[in-house]
Amino acid sequence: MTKNAQEFSEQSRHGVLARQRPVLLGLTYRMLGSFADAEDVVQEGYLRWYRLTDREREAIASPRAWLIKTTSRIALDLLGSARARRERYVGQWLPEPVPTPGVWHSNAGSATAADPADSVSVDESVSMALLVVLEAMTPAERVCFTLHDVFAYTFPEIAEIVGRSPVACRQLATSARRRVRQERRTPVAPSEHAHLVRSFKTAWQTGDLAALIAILDPDATAITDGGGLVSASLDPLRGPDAIARFFLNVLDRQPGLGIRDGLVNGEPGLIANDHSGRTLAVISFSTSGAETIDRIWAVRNPDKLGVWEQTSPLAHPTA
Repeated sequence: MTKNAQEFSEQSRHGVLARQRPVLLGLTYRMLGSFADAEDVVQEGYLRWYRLTDREREAIASPRAWLIKTTSRIALDLLGSARARRERYVGQWLPEPVPTPGVWHSNAGSATAADPADSVSVDESVSMALLVVLEAMTPAERVCFTLHDVFAYTFPEIAEIVGRSPVACRQLATSARRRVRQERRTPVAPSEHAHLVRSFKTAWQTGDLAALIAILDPDATAITDGGGLVSASLDPLRGPDAIARFFLNVLDRQPGLGIRDGLVNGEPGLIANDHSGRTLAVISFSTSGAETIDRIWAVRNPDKLGVWEQTSPLAHPTA
């Protein structure tokens, strides 16, 4: 092979590798619940690729498969240490919300489970509701579930990644799927979900306590994540009255708070900004078949909101 041909081949392979980045980010974000950690893991995966010798790289039939396997293993290792860090976390820990839909779509699609009701769509697989359920799983359960039910990997393929037998991986995925099924709420139409979020926003902005209470499920809970860096409730808020009063109190303490609609993990949510456009909170919702809001997750930890600064309409004023 001539030198020019070798350079062209290397550039072509580099382009193929670069195109895998969104898939790798979507995969590792689902596994870790942190976009910042996912970026670090993907970066480490690429570094390991380029540390290989030319001969080692040429022997790899599918660079994409190699990268997925490598980043999955790194994420699995990181999950173990992450669980230890989260046990020392101040207050409630929530997954890091993301605004960019393109990040979380896989090229594989969702696998078909034995019971269609157990299957998870690509969109649902990145919702805050599911990510919260994933947090309760063991690292191995989470990785097996993500690879099989979202990215459609076979259990023999997963076994090579997690270092367990295909049978054990199947059992882990089944256990994880059971957890998801137990926590799954009766769905509402996307238009109804959006309507409930808009109604919450209107009642919150106008300080209408009665309207806020009416839109919340009797068993509603709200979790706020400040990470010990900003004010937040250290314990979950339970019941419509406590939740409604908490949010109205936030508005009383910050009368200049701006509240705008936004897509949070693929679903309608709310973003709170100060007068300068700095993101103060990203809020996502779960709605029930009773046409009420039953779960609210408000991320206030500034370390988890960096990506949202780029989406603020005030952060990039037009000339």
